[in-house]
Amino acid sequence: MGLLTENNEQYYAGQQTFLQPNPVTTQVFTWTGDTQLVETTVTTNINFAVYKNNVLLTTTTQYTVSGNSITLIGTGLSIPGDVIQIRILEPALYENYGSYEYISLHDIVNNFIVAYVGTGKLIPSIKRTDVMFHAKRGLQEFSYDTLKSIKSQELTIPPSLSIIIPQDYVNYVKTSWVDSLGVKHIIYPTRLTSNPYRVPVQDDAGIPTQDNVGNNVQGDSKTEERWSDADMRRITGGYDENLDASVDNNRYSRWGLGQRYGLNPETTQVNGFYTINEREGKFSFSSDLAGKIIILEYVSDGLSVDADMRVPKMAEEAMYMHIAYSVLAGRSGVQEYIVSRFKKDRRAALRNAKIRLSNIKLEEITQVMRNKSKQIKH
Repeated sequence: MGLLTENNEQYYAGQQTFLQPNPVTTQVFTWTGDTQLVETTVTTNINFAVYKNNVLLTTTTQYTVSGNSITLIGTGLSIPGDVIQIRILEPALYENYGSYEYISLHDIVNNFIVAYVGTGKLIPSIKRTDVMFHAKRGLQEFSYDTLKSIKSQELTIPPSLSIIIPQDYVNYVKTSWVDSLGVKHIIYPTRLTSNPYRVPVQDDAGIPTQDNVGNNVQGDSKTEERWSDADMRRITGGYDENLDASVDNNRYSRWGLGQRYGLNPETTQVNGFYTINEREGKFSFSSDLAGKIIILEYVSDGLSVDADMRVPKMAEEAMYMHIAYSVLAGRSGVQEYIVSRFKKDRRAALRNAKIRLSNIKLEEITQVMRNKSKQIKH
């Protein structure tokens, strides 16, 4: 039996069409696509809409919703020959694209219980909650260095030079600013400055002062203030023809930025810097990046929302091995050679998953390496 459960109309167009039969036998139409219908109690829905003959119907007055079933009522009632359509709206429509690449954590748990738990099997019995715990822990661990779980946001750096850390952020991957051509330029974190986690107010003797309940009074960071006002050209050695136009400072001097002997490549670049302000929960950027569009790429743990709780099918076996090893390693009375065997199986399956998900393509590597043999003309 095939695994695809949607037809082409449901997957590509995000809609399902019904033709009211003649004679009328029902006013109930059931959506059978993978995306679950999400309703509200007001006149609009979260992720779908209902049309009759291309005219939008209004919920509560023209139809009701029960799960994935739509029941026409009142002025929404159809007659023989009417065309009823249930349409999935953005962004739920886009979230369904490419979904065949993944298997849900719910299916992972069900499959594991069917294949590994029962009479005559290595795990005679286990609570579903235990399997779910180990599956979630496995998804977290795999998300950090194995799965394709990198998320990204396009943001504009405000005058405050700070943006809030995303809600499901675990660790950063890469930050880049985007030029007028849409090309990314990597922004590197800097060691030149830092964001202090505590900024206690001190008296003339240097002793922190306390409030009425005995806690240290916190002030504003002078380090952050000075960094935000810093002229980055004095750090990078960059040249701005609008500000530095002179006989000695011509535009050709900038061509050698980062190439002149004795300079530090870490600081001699024009892409700016950023730090992570743990005190305020923000990314803080250097002043030369104000107003620029950036792409923030980061890693989440795969458990923040239901839509993230899925595993690439190329790592499915690794997830089963992880759950099996974790269950057996945490049980008393299991012989050590069995635990050791599943530990090796888990390691091998995880290695295979990393290789598969690395998405190495020989043609792409060859195309990049062709630049290695290109002649440099003088």
